[in-house]
Amino acid sequence: MAKSEAKPAAPEWQAALRVGKQKVPPRICIYGGHGIGKSTIASQFPRPIFISTEDGLNSLDVTSFPRATTVADVVSNIKTLIKEEHDFKTVVVDSVDWLIEPLIVESVNSQYDEKAQAYGKGSMYIAEEFREILQGLEALTTKRGMNVVLIAHSAVVKFEDPRTDPYDRYQPKLPKACNALLQEWVDVLAFAAFKVIIKKSEAKGFDTAKVRGTTNGERLLHFVESPAYAAKNRYSCPDDIEMTIENLAKLLPIAN
Repeated sequence: MAKSEAKPAAPEWQAALRVGKQKVPPRICIYGGHGIGKSTIASQFPRPIFISTEDGLNSLDVTSFPRATTVADVVSNIKTLIKEEHDFKTVVVDSVDWLIEPLIVESVNSQYDEKAQAYGKGSMYIAEEFREILQGLEALTTKRGMNVVLIAHSAVVKFEDPRTDPYDRYQPKLPKACNALLQEWVDVLAFAAFKVIIKKSEAKGFDTAKVRGTTNGERLLHFVESPAYAAKNRYSCPDDIEMTIENLAKLLPIAN
């Protein structure tokens, strides 16, 4: 009986291929208005540590580095989490817009004079420093298996859509180039807002019916882009969910 021939070993380049879904901790940005609960839900992620660039954590029972007053402080915090032994599973940057302005802006201004920043070069330098911060955070997901949560405030901006007339929408309160970097880098861009209920009063006499918006206090996280706000996700997330860590944990591969 002839012996079966052994299969040749796969070429080295094929042996290095990744097959199937890769379970990597999520990179999520939660943005919205003041007091909506962004920092609170971030504090409920597994074993979080905050990199704080603004005041506002005093009311939360969390662990944080001393408030960063320079970009070097933020870089040092990230390097510490990469190199040193610890049991933190989530890093929270609170907030990204305060990281960029004033910290990154001040860093760029200290390195380049007004002439060197002319013709849009200043924006390019700011975006490049922000990209380097994101690369450090990326290392925390790949090397340390940490969840990354970025907190940002929202701003209403004019959105240019070639398919229709320009319209206003919410997006993170960041410079244009930094906003593009952020939205490309994160796995989830979630817009946090109170649920809006539209009420229409009946017309009386010669008066026309009046439409007004109100809320019942329910807070939602929105994951799918709409004309009203920027959003995205790389998972099978619904349009929106009630804003709780339990609901988020059902949708994202959060590392524990």
